[in-house]
Amino acid sequence: MVEKLLELHKNSYAPISHFPVSACVVTKDGNKFYGVNVEDASTRAGTCAERNAIFNAITSGYTKGDFKEVHVMISGGEIGTPCFVCRQMISELFDLDSTIYCYSTKGECKTYTVKELCPYPFGEADLK
Repeated sequence: MVEKLLELHKNSYAPISHFPVSACVVTKDGNKFYGVNVEDASTRAGTCAERNAIFNAITSGYTKGDFKEVHVMISGGEIGTPCFVCRQMISELFDLDSTIYCYSTKGECKTYTVKELCPYPFGEADLK
């Protein structure tokens, strides 16, 4: 997975931050969907790699409960975790015991469950 995520960094469009991020979501049936961060001058109209990968899976027909794990790599040589916007999306679509693999560009990895990164999720039930 490290090599694929490093390769995907080249596809990131980060002219503002110069901070490539790549991601892969794996579905419970073993399919993989990839994403990179995409920025623009307004910064708010872009998207993160994790959500890009999730949106690719949803476009292919996957939905809540179909996701198994997330893999994410940030640039800069350190291990990072998904931003809070991505955590919100992950907490809504993935099981709380799903694994999030966070890689450095050096190949180091830390793993978390969705519950660990999102201990107090906000979801559909909170809107009722």
